[in-house]
Amino acid sequence: MDEQSERAALLSALTTEHFVLQTANNATYTEASARSTLYVMVLSSSLLATGFIAGSSDLLLPFAAIVLPAVFVLGLFTVIRLVETTLESRQYLTGIARIRSYYRTLGPEAARQFSAENGRWPEAAWDTPALQQGLVLAFFGTTASMIAVINNVVAGVCIALLVRFLWPTAASWLSPAAGILGALVLTWLFYVYQRRRFDQDGLG
Repeated sequence: MDEQSERAALLSALTTEHFVLQTANNATYTEASARSTLYVMVLSSSLLATGFIAGSSDLLLPFAAIVLPAVFVLGLFTVIRLVETTLESRQYLTGIARIRSYYRTLGPEAARQFSAENGRWPEAAWDTPALQQGLVLAFFGTTASMIAVINNVVAGVCIALLVRFLWPTAASWLSPAAGILGALVLTWLFYVYQRRRFDQDGLG
């Protein structure tokens, strides 16, 4: 096979790989959307059911003790998977960037059309809108962070109810304070976990 034929075959293979990577990247967005929607639907249904039995104190506490922890665990699994899908997406984008770098070698016009400045992460990392306000806000802007914050509020409610149940004669502010503190601590722990996962993949 001569050099021209080899280059043509390589270009064809890279074009196919580019399409496969883009399709796989789209699948990560679809999965993230489906998982987020499922969690929100479960949470909404649980809150609706809680509202129906709110008038009965005998039923409310046992129901909340069963349902809310289950929702929190589901949210925890959802958040972990959402972080992984984000990492998978960024790996696919890295592969696309690698192929784009080859496209730039096809000629002067190709170099202009596929320039790094006209690309997206990781070619033009700091031109990405999500990073313009800094890494902290960027990490809190992910889908995983959105679901994590909601899920941590659920955990905060569980903590508040538990404190109220264990210490019914305590000051009225103690249970909501404990719930707020618990939600904030869990949110911080999630942030640390997400940053660590990105750092492990060299994407932090």
